[in-house]
Parts: sequence; structure tokens; C-alpha cells
Amino acid sequence: MMDVSGKKALVFGGTSGIGLATVERLVAKGANVIAMGRSPEKASDLPAGATFRQVDVTDRDAMAALFKAEAPFDILVSAATGGARAAGPFLQMDLDGYQGSFAKLWGYANVLRYGCEHLTDNGAAVLVSGAPARKAKPGQVAISSVGGAVEALVRAVAPEIAPKRLNLISPGVIDTPMFGPDDENRKKMVAGATAKNLIPRAGVPDECAQAIMLVIENEFMTGTTVDVDGGWLLS
Repeated sequence: MMDVSGKKALVFGGTSGIGLATVERLVAKGANVIAMGRSPEKASDLPAGATFRQVDVTDRDAMAALFKAEAPFDILVSAATGGARAAGPFLQMDLDGYQGSFAKLWGYANVLRYGCEHLTDNGAAVLVSGAPARKAKPGQVAISSVGGAVEALVRAVAPEIAPKRLNLISPGVIDTPMFGPDDENRKKMVAGATAKNLIPRAGVPDECAQAIMLVIENEFMTGTTVDVDGGWLLS
């Protein structure tokens, strides 16, 4: 098992949701954590011991410069969500919206392309996809396509970077700020989306962060997808 104490960790999307929960767990275990995000105002939410760097994961030059400045590091996590996501039936979809949904994939590609070369030989990288990648529900063509591409990226890159490790977490519906600031509306949305799950509730970010810690610390896992979805795939 990797002992993360004293290890240097970079977490993209680390100021909210799953990324923030991961930062909190890493800090609690003694890692030196740098959280990246686009919004400096969210840096105040970080736990003591974590530092903030502002960056847009779709900016290749900025990403390459950041990785070079922070190298070397032992842990690389990206939970950055990318841009807007198109929804609805594919045959009625605005293809510009569909194409724009892939901002998440390009961001993840930048993380791996420019980050893995600076990861220590026994280091671990983790990306976050989503349950629709393998079981899309009506209206989820775009997010399913993107998630499937992220999963394929991980499986293809993992053998190339060995002995460095790369794994994927696939969350179901997680109650995060992604659903908007209106608590009442968010509760209705996630309740409707999870009503038929085997575990009929939304997950919380820390449940995904726990899985991220598993694939970081377990040195016998690489190229693996871990589902944290409340039974989404079986419902």
C-alpha cells in the first residue's frame, strides 16, 4: 500500500465536490496537496495544509507550465468537470452542444499528457468518469459518450505509463454543487434521478473520495474502473 504521508499530490477540480473531498482526505493523511481550479474565490473552502493554484485544464500551455513548475509529484487526481453538458435525444441535439460536452475529455487528456511525465515512477493518477458511460439513461447521449471516451483513455494510457499507475472512478448521481446552488431544487433533482437505484439516494462526495483513496493507496490496481454508483448499473 502506498503511504501518502509526505507525498506531493496535485488535485484538479480540487475546490468543490469530489475533488474537494479528495483534498480533505489526502491532507488528513499527511499529504502535501495542491488544489487546482478556475475560481480563486473557492480557495477559502480548502482545508488548512492545502494550497491553491488557478488554472484552466483546457489551456495546454498553462497546464504544461504548471506541471513543470510543480514536478516531481507522487499523486495526480483530476475531478475537473469541464464545461456545459448537452442533454436530450441525440437526433434533436445541437451538435455544437454535443461537441462542447467533450471539454471534460480534453481537460483530462491534458492532465495525462502533460502530467504523467512528471509523476514519480511509483506514483498514481486517477480520473473521474461517470455511470452513464456504461449505462446511459434517456437524454444522456452526450455525457455517456464523453464518459466512455474517458474510460477508453484510461485503459489505453495505463499500459504506456507503467509502472506508474492510472485508474478511474465512475460515480453515479452525487450531490454536489454541479446541480446548482438551490438546495430545494437540487434535492428534487437528485431524488428523481436516484429513485430506482438499488440504493435510492444520491451519493456524497466523500464516498467517491474514499474510492479515489483506494486506487491511490492500493499498489495492485491499475487500468481499473471502480463504480461508486448506488447500483446505477443494475437498476
